[in-house]
Amino acid sequence: MTSSSSRSPASRDHLRRVIVDEIASAAQEPLHLPELRDPRLQALARHVEADLASPLSLAALGEVAGLQSRTLSRLFRQETGMGYRQWRLQLRVHHALVLLANGASVTDTAAACGWASTSQFIEQFSPLVGMTPGKYRRLS
Repeated sequence: MTSSSSRSPASRDHLRRVIVDEIASAAQEPLHLPELRDPRLQALARHVEADLASPLSLAALGEVAGLQSRTLSRLFRQETGMGYRQWRLQLRVHHALVLLANGASVTDTAAACGWASTSQFIEQFSPLVGMTPGKYRRLS
């Protein structure tokens, strides 16, 4: 559609319909990690990312930031549309996707991203990505 080659009006119309059909039938991606804009949340996100294996609670993060856990909970909801636990899970899965795409084993990825076991990692990864970590690794 955006190429400089000339197409007949009928051809452009047909191509436009194909594109719309493809977009409409594409699977919705459930994994979305919104960008944090609040400087306090950005700092906390860096803190969480620095050690994904450490299961920091919202209360523990509140102590780091000097904020009440209720305030943090409200900020996460406002900025991301999800709670802290869901955001952290999606952050871990995002990191896992990168590690797997770079050839890391499923077991090493699970450990690096803070899952207690490989089976727990597979159980939480698969519904969000739509396939097992092993299959994702093979396709990457």
